Amino acid sequence: MSRIAYVNGRFRPHAQAVVHIEDRGFQFADAVYEVWSVSDGSLMDADGHFDRLDRSLDELRIPRPVTRPALRIVIRELLRRNRIRDGLVYLQVTRGHARRDHGFPAAGTRPTLVLTTRRLDLAAAAARAERGVSVISVPDRRWARCDIKTVNLLPNVLAKQEARDAGAYEAWQVDAEGYVTEGTSSNAWIVTAEGQLVTRPADHAILHGITRATLIRAARAAGYELVERAFTVKEAQGAREAFLTSATNFVVPITSIDGRPVGNGAPGSIAAALRDTYLASS
Repeated sequence: MSRIAYVNGRFRPHAQAVVHIEDRGFQFADAVYEVWSVSDGSLMDADGHFDRLDRSLDELRIPRPVTRPALRIVIRELLRRNRIRDGLVYLQVTRGHARRDHGFPAAGTRPTLVLTTRRLDLAAAAARAERGVSVISVPDRRWARCDIKTVNLLPNVLAKQEARDAGAYEAWQVDAEGYVTEGTSSNAWIVTAEGQLVTRPADHAILHGITRATLIRAARAAGYELVERAFTVKEAQGAREAFLTSATNFVVPITSIDGRPVGNGAPGSIAAALRDTYLASS
């Protein structure tokens, strides 16, 4: 079956789904994006992702291309046309197309709206969580507003490839003071020797992960002690456990950082329990 995309009001086969060559997303990365996981045909953490999309658009002063109810209808139809039960939905909104100029285009320029979807192998994600993953640390070379979910991801791309070249699953980015900010496509967590959950505060240095926020609420409701503070790579290497969270991975234990085992080098029981807690709450 041909994959179907949605571009500016029309459903199109991928090969026919195009945007203008002077679209500002292509020219300037002047765009935001959002990703929803889909489980059994339903969007996971749906409202959190819609709220973050609205915030990103507001921060960049990009008008909403459609209302939220209309967008929900489009997503539902896109999933139906692609016969997706378990997968993900990717959305991108750009400032639209206009003559190339760094300043904003004329008022009334229509934003570009693109949506695609694909199947997600939930069994593979579960297997990855079962065995754990390794990460490396890299300098954080991104801009100062990582809380906005823009498509300006070149530093993330380079860091992710550096991780793959090293045989690792993810790269943890480290700021100038030596503190971990986040992964290239995930939020970073540790578990202290006392069992305390630690993750960096949702400031401008990290993306405000929706899975992260849901897990914080669920973990506190389940009685875990949780602190939002920065931590170093050295502290993470000496932690009881470490793990990452993201919309497509949920919760995944980390077994080594820069080649050094975390804990006993095996997936930790707290991360496994938190994964179950998250899935039960989302």
